[in-house]
Amino acid sequence: MASPWESVLRDEEAVRAVAAVAVDAALLEGVLLRTQGHPNTSDVVNFAPFTLLPSAVPSDLFEQAYAVQQDFNLLVDAISQNKEFLEQTLASTIKVDDFTARLFRIHVQVLEEGLAQSVFLGINRSDYMFDCGEDGTLALKQIEINTIAASFGGLTSRTVPVHGRVLKALGKFEEASRLLPNNPSKGLALGIAKAWELYGSPSAVVMFLVEEVQRNIFDQRCIENELWNRNIRVIRKRFRDVFEKGSLDDAKRLHIDGQEVAVVYYREGYVPTNYDQQNWEARLLLERSKAVKCPDIATQLAGTKKVQQELSRPGTLERLLPGRADAVARLRATFAGLYSLDMGEEGDKVVAAAIADPDRFVLKPQREGGGNNLYGEELRQVLEKIRHSPERTAYILMDKIKPQPSVNYLLRAHSPLRASECISELGIFGVYVRQGKEMVMNKAAGHLLRTKAVEHADGGVAAGVAVLDTPYLV
Repeated sequence: MASPWESVLRDEEAVRAVAAVAVDAALLEGVLLRTQGHPNTSDVVNFAPFTLLPSAVPSDLFEQAYAVQQDFNLLVDAISQNKEFLEQTLASTIKVDDFTARLFRIHVQVLEEGLAQSVFLGINRSDYMFDCGEDGTLALKQIEINTIAASFGGLTSRTVPVHGRVLKALGKFEEASRLLPNNPSKGLALGIAKAWELYGSPSAVVMFLVEEVQRNIFDQRCIENELWNRNIRVIRKRFRDVFEKGSLDDAKRLHIDGQEVAVVYYREGYVPTNYDQQNWEARLLLERSKAVKCPDIATQLAGTKKVQQELSRPGTLERLLPGRADAVARLRATFAGLYSLDMGEEGDKVVAAAIADPDRFVLKPQREGGGNNLYGEELRQVLEKIRHSPERTAYILMDKIKPQPSVNYLLRAHSPLRASECISELGIFGVYVRQGKEMVMNKAAGHLLRTKAVEHADGGVAAGVAVLDTPYLV
């Protein structure tokens, strides 16, 4: 997509001058990451990577992404409550993917014991790209939905004033005034606060379950501060803290360090490397508790790639959302082509097609966190190796989306300033709260635009590939 800043991009002197303004504005606004050398202390911090200029986003596709978010919230929630659907959909995957299998075993165990949890909180982020058709028209196509540890709702709240400052420094005051306000951290905190309130114990705390390495702490602190502002106490614990100090009482209330926990907000636990045997035991303890888990393990399973692929099959959405034809139509309009690699004739044909023309597709494993997908020659090599093995069922295949690149500058600490051909990915945050069978809250909570150079096929901000951005609607 053509950049609205062509004249600026041609003026190298102006770019250099405004880049210095941009970095100072980012530090001033708190668009921060801890450094790789000191990931667990804030003695040394730097700005999180971001674009020099806001990127053009078609306003009609932006509005479409917002309009369908409540539908995605309902869909994720419906899947999480449908044991048979999850069991059938993940049957082939759990035979070959140990991580998904272990999550599923905990899900089954908790259901067999009887759910102690009665309030359910979902925080997800649905990610899209703008696919450019043969005739040049752009369409909104979903990449994936993240149902656990969906990040950067905090820092993206801080990038709008940075880009506003940049545009003003360039004399573009009217354009700066057109940047949309955006505060996902406030919307996400509202969901957590509502779940805490419905849990019904004013002295209980919200527990952020965090990683051992915490470079992205300021993103989490944005949400945390919103909760403190509502006089809701927040503690930060790791899996090992839960294993060593966590316990359940007779009513399955979760206690840690003598404090009752009302809500567990996961910013950890989405990839196999997050777990050793102790951490799996801690996860089971959390899932068995009455505390509101965000997400509970069924909702994490609802975000797997295999579920995403199954949703694209004819009739699946109708079964999961009966009587909601309009929602089904809105959801289906965002789907890219998705294909099963299950053993059998259908899967064999898909594998053969992908080996013959690998640049048409993306090969996706059941993983979150960015940097896991396979493309091109690497895709072909992997499929040739596993084409006759059940191992292939650990993946799904998706049509490769072809966005239009535009030029921008990606600002990173200690990196040279140079123009890059870039593509962007738009995420919409959704938050919902259900008590029993009643949906108490269902809303879109803000957006996240991430941009990366075209030579990087895969990976997000935390993976060190994409940078934070702000949409400029055109």
